[in-house]
Amino acid sequence: MKITSRPRVILRRCSTYDVAKIRSIVRSGLEELSLRPHGRTLIKPNVVASGAHFPHAYTRPEFVEGVIGALKDRDDGRVRELAVGERCGITLPTRMTYESAGYYPMFRRTGVKHYHFEEEQQVEIPLTHEGRLRDYVFTPEPVAKADFFVNCPKFKSHPWTTVTFSMKNYIGIQDDRHRLIDHDHRLNEKVADLQYIVQPQFIAIDAITAGEGRMLTPSPFDLGLIIMGNNQVAFDSVCCQIIGVDPRSVEHIRLASERGFGPMDLGEIEITGDVTLEEAKHKAKGFKVGLVRVEKYFEGTNITAYAGSPPEPERTDYCWGGCPGAIEEAIEILREYDKECDAKMPRMHVVFGAYEGPIDAKPGEKVIFIGDCATYKGKIGDQLVSVESLYRERSARDPYTAKHDDVLAKMVKVTTKLAMARNETTLRLEGCPVSVAEQVLTLVTLGKTKNPYFAPDQLLDFNKAYVAWRGASLAKRIAGKPYQVHGACSRGDAAPELPSEPPSSQAAE
Repeated sequence: MKITSRPRVILRRCSTYDVAKIRSIVRSGLEELSLRPHGRTLIKPNVVASGAHFPHAYTRPEFVEGVIGALKDRDDGRVRELAVGERCGITLPTRMTYESAGYYPMFRRTGVKHYHFEEEQQVEIPLTHEGRLRDYVFTPEPVAKADFFVNCPKFKSHPWTTVTFSMKNYIGIQDDRHRLIDHDHRLNEKVADLQYIVQPQFIAIDAITAGEGRMLTPSPFDLGLIIMGNNQVAFDSVCCQIIGVDPRSVEHIRLASERGFGPMDLGEIEITGDVTLEEAKHKAKGFKVGLVRVEKYFEGTNITAYAGSPPEPERTDYCWGGCPGAIEEAIEILREYDKECDAKMPRMHVVFGAYEGPIDAKPGEKVIFIGDCATYKGKIGDQLVSVESLYRERSARDPYTAKHDDVLAKMVKVTTKLAMARNETTLRLEGCPVSVAEQVLTLVTLGKTKNPYFAPDQLLDFNKAYVAWRGASLAKRIAGKPYQVHGACSRGDAAPELPSEPPSSQAAE
């Protein structure tokens, strides 16, 4: 698809999750943009986490159901497949988050197909643009082959990238092993690179109840809007303006704009609807984003954080996309499951990057060096400590051979490591990044807090989803269908064709 030369963003009032009203609003948006679904039509919501503990982290099922109804209303007979697909937060089965979000009844009501992206074949997409992090990335087959792609994110803050609107929702078009590659101080560049996989012909964001402050455990913010559009950069730029953020300050938006994916300037974007931009700004007044350095975040708690520079200090002096943000999300999750979390947590110190300052640890206080790039030389108490970098250059982390541990393997690994270091002053957690899950498990063990993975209200759902996930994946391998397919694949109509690029020679299947 060609990137539209007439980007439009539509702002509409909607105060409730009424399916019929959402359907009517979205249908009118599709009509205004002269869009009709066709071929393999794929809807990508944001279901990073869901259920009673994460009520404002995901695109609500009523919203997706309204979008599905609107797409059906606009179908003129050319849709071959209408489907919803997602990969939730890493380690958890998407089956579990679909279940907790109430998606399965919605799938049955609407009759749409649904994909759990971590169970689908992963296909290779070559990248050739200047400034790319890699020469190829992997994505699930339904994403690569989509003809009409509909992005349905949640309007939220993000502790690593400031906001998570349409473009950031693309983290969910990769499985765990590929998502974690480059999920570090260059995360915004990774998000920009993912734009070359697919582009949405239509975007509709769930901004009825927005999520502010965090990614997984945001506070509800009554925004009362449905925002629609036909260009991701323009769309995200308008969303930024609504909450008073300069879109140029959000690196993945700026990079995508510079590469030809769309404009950030309001003068180049047509804004329509029954809400003006100024009225939307008034509605969003006071909305909080989540960009807080880890040292500041843990002030006043039993955890003291220290952050040095990441491996490429000429790019940034802080790793916004990796381990520091992950521990912030980890402690927020623990607070959700255990209201006594902060009181239970012993005095400890967490260190990130190449830290060179003092570490004021008293006897008996554990010092944890988190991430492959963590380095330190100096005294902790009366002990001389030397922590060397384990960081591997980006070129050494090959998507072809990437592996991942599921949550059960992570539990065993973290428990074993902590048991072996029980009497040691220091502890090293390896990884780039060390995932939210591993940091949750570390803090659970050290603080003896309630383990979210063993929560009674979720244990049955987790085990059922985990067995189904592993069983479905094993059946496909037994049937001779490889999980990862090497070599450039054919693409659907939603593959982007930038103005500066020649027409694609890859025909859709």
